[in-house]
Amino acid sequence: MSQTKHPVIGIGAVVFHDNAVLLVKRKNPPCANEWAIPGGHIHPGETLQQAAEREILEETGIKIKAGEPVFSFDLIERDSNKNLLFHYVIIDLAAQYIEGIPQADDDALDAAWINRSQAKTLNINVTTKRLLIDKYNFHF
Repeated sequence: MSQTKHPVIGIGAVVFHDNAVLLVKRKNPPCANEWAIPGGHIHPGETLQQAAEREILEETGIKIKAGEPVFSFDLIERDSNKNLLFHYVIIDLAAQYIEGIPQADDDALDAAWINRSQAKTLNINVTTKRLLIDKYNFHF
């Protein structure tokens, strides 16, 4: 049985600083222990930009200025009986770095600026890889 009756909207922010991208190592499913674009849930009454700015600050300690959407995707997971566990619709926004030093908080195990050579050694989520390569030519 599904845990939600409707898809849940999630928000992320793609932030670059000094030729590195801000990523978090996720603590919880979906994609636990994988590095991914930071983000979370939108609260009722928040714009996409407000939600992204709040979530990135909560999860990483980094202050950003969120811009327009650059990528969106469905994240659907089912159990072994094909029952829906969750369905997220994720919208990633482009964002500008303002200030701060990455520090994992909220539901992140780690947060860091990751450059191309570091990315080669990390377990980066497949959707995050696709986003970084396709939209930002960030090959690793």
